[in-house]
Amino acid sequence: MNNKMNNNKTPTLKLADVKEALRAEILVGNDKLDMPVTNGASSDLMSDLLTGPTNGAVLLTGLNNIQVIRTSVIAGVAAVVFVRGKRPNPEMINHASEHGLPLLSTNFTMFTSCGRLFAKGLRGVEKIQ
Repeated sequence: MNNKMNNNKTPTLKLADVKEALRAEILVGNDKLDMPVTNGASSDLMSDLLTGPTNGAVLLTGLNNIQVIRTSVIAGVAAVVFVRGKRPNPEMINHASEHGLPLLSTNFTMFTSCGRLFAKGLRGVEKIQ
């Protein structure tokens, strides 16, 4: 695992580390496994992503519709992981490919997925003052 520190003194994982920790399948973005992921977010409410900061974050979600892709692109999300074995439809895959947004799928629940990434050093997108 890559434990390179980012500016917030928390480890930065690569997308390959996320894939490994979640035993995930890459659906879009096999060419982006070296991409850094700076923090994480989990939500089924896409409006929560727009409150930021989500730039460079991996999003874990059980929501499976085109709004996930559209909102993630707007919010600057680095990658989307669908939990509980959810799989995006072809329209979602095409839209993600057009925007260079990696998509992964894991059989783990959202709770377990968050815990596994936290254990690897990934932290949330909280605004800590």
